[in-house]
Amino acid sequence: MGLFSKDIKTMEDMFVHGLQDIYYAENQITKALPKMIDQATNRDLAAGLKAHLEETEKQIGRLEQVFKKLGKEPSATDCPAIDGIIKEANETAGEIADKAVLDAAIVANSQAVEHYEIARYGTLIAWAEELGHDDVVRLLTTNLNEEKAANTKLNNIALRKGVNKKAVA
Repeated sequence: MGLFSKDIKTMEDMFVHGLQDIYYAENQITKALPKMIDQATNRDLAAGLKAHLEETEKQIGRLEQVFKKLGKEPSATDCPAIDGIIKEANETAGEIADKAVLDAAIVANSQAVEHYEIARYGTLIAWAEELGHDDVVRLLTTNLNEEKAANTKLNNIALRKGVNKKAVA
């Protein structure tokens, strides 16, 4: 089946593994965001990323509550997907000299992260519901809604706040 199949025998195992994956991802994101904030020259983009960093720290706290409600210690498992997205973002940023184009790349790379998180949280919510973990669905749904809102804000920054238009100019 895959790299982790020896540890995953039940749907519950899969659910916990998914939680460990997103827990790792959220922690990696808190490490990556400060660099993106420093690189951003658009004020709205930098402010949005700063706000999302604070939000991500709260999301980590909610995930820790989920682990606790399940009787588990919060733990992470490597997530090659988020590592790849962050690596690509860093490599892309290192190749762009034009600050306006860099801002557009930061938006795009941030949206790749958001889309990954949206997919993960959606799956985890569906699994939690199926497994009868109704006590954690609200916490996961709050995180999902914040990720969707962050994606919408990034769209707004790119399209309405002029990041894409400035990058083209």
